[in-house]
Amino acid sequence: MALRGEALKDAPVFASATGRPLAPSHIDRVVKRAAAAAELENAMNVSAHWFRHSHATHALDEGVPVHLVQATLGHTSLDTTSKYLHVSPDRSSGEVLVKRWSEPF
Repeated sequence: MALRGEALKDAPVFASATGRPLAPSHIDRVVKRAAAAAELENAMNVSAHWFRHSHATHALDEGVPVHLVQATLGHTSLDTTSKYLHVSPDRSSGEVLVKRWSEPF
């Protein structure tokens, strides 16, 4: 919660100018418009859920322990979090270990 500053734990991530939570459909429209403006492929298939998915995938790719990603996402089951584990054809476990061990302590 430190990244959210003084926000309450249950405060909306996406809020209107009055502080009320935005409807999921509104958030998805905003995200789709931003994806289209960025000229992303398949921009109309992008959704706000991609933020969660992207966070989990990148965290796991960078070696964050799966149980920490599970806690961050609020999953009760490790099976749910494991859906974010992807095989990247351009990465290997050796590459991750070399990066990790080459960083200063």
